[in-house]
Amino acid sequence: MNGDRGSELLTIGAFARASRLSPKALRLYDDLGLLTPAHVDPYNGYRRYAPAQLERARLVAWLRRLGMPLARIREVCELAPGPAADAVAAYWAQVETDTAARRDLAAFLVDQLKRKDHTTMTTPDIHLTLRFAARTDRGLFRPAHQDAAYAGPRLLAVADGYGELGDRAATAAIDALKPLEHLDLTAVDLLTALEEAARRANRAAPAPDGASGCTLTALLRSGSRLGLLHVGDSRAYVLRDSGLFRVTHDHSVVQSLIDEGRLTPEEAPTHPDRALLLRALGGGPEVAPDLHLLEARPGERYLLCTDGLSGVVPAGAMRDALAAAADPEEAVRQLIALAHEAGAPDNVGCAVGEAVAA
Repeated sequence: MNGDRGSELLTIGAFARASRLSPKALRLYDDLGLLTPAHVDPYNGYRRYAPAQLERARLVAWLRRLGMPLARIREVCELAPGPAADAVAAYWAQVETDTAARRDLAAFLVDQLKRKDHTTMTTPDIHLTLRFAARTDRGLFRPAHQDAAYAGPRLLAVADGYGELGDRAATAAIDALKPLEHLDLTAVDLLTALEEAARRANRAAPAPDGASGCTLTALLRSGSRLGLLHVGDSRAYVLRDSGLFRVTHDHSVVQSLIDEGRLTPEEAPTHPDRALLLRALGGGPEVAPDLHLLEARPGERYLLCTDGLSGVVPAGAMRDALAAAADPEEAVRQLIALAHEAGAPDNVGCAVGEAVAA
């Protein structure tokens, strides 16, 4: 390096002060290839930066303040100013969408915990029963019907099959849960019972190599407690006074891209990998379901559905139909009608339960 060039370059300390990035951050961004120094001394390893790199460094600092992941920052930095502005706008729209979803989830959890605390301080249980209904529909375009749904006084469940033997997988999954209706659930742990049933359902899959399988989402009631089991991209919702809350998280490639900020929810329905699942029954020797406990109250309604409904009907329309229906039977009819109005490109399965005082 000649003397003139050396005098033009900034030390890492001077560059850090000018860019509002710490030396530690600059070393990390160098290792990641995000902000490479103009020169690294081969003897002592000192990093030096060109003044022209300050614009990129300041952009990186601003994007980090927005919370943008480093991988996405690298993509933005390689774009021309116009496309970069569009990318930042798309990222922030996604942040606002995620924030709204987390706000709803936080409200649900606050309400849930308050209810649980109130139950603990007053009475150990509330005597509830379920009014229930379930229905499936082939849709308008699918040649085969691979969705299954079940509703009983203690159990709601839906399963969405895939592959050549998907219909058998979905039916087997539901059948594996049905014996739970007849257990003395006051003497067993709800989540343990559901997890064991999920393992039985996974073993019952007709194609253990993963060529065929199914999703499975279920609610199991014991008194005022509801055990939630979830594998795949079918969904569970709770309708209460404060609104309709989704209480499951999709185990899908598309959802993982949304979580990483690489895809917006609006782009998800048309993504080429929208049908690919990260977790499902029949996908391997073991299954790792999501398991949660909910506290139920009279008047609440619970919707379990396959993506043949949630993929084409907006949450607001589902909420309105679920709230307006006179009973669960009318609710499932109206929900399937909404799927048909939206084109019903897939099979539809849904189960609705309403908690009522015994």
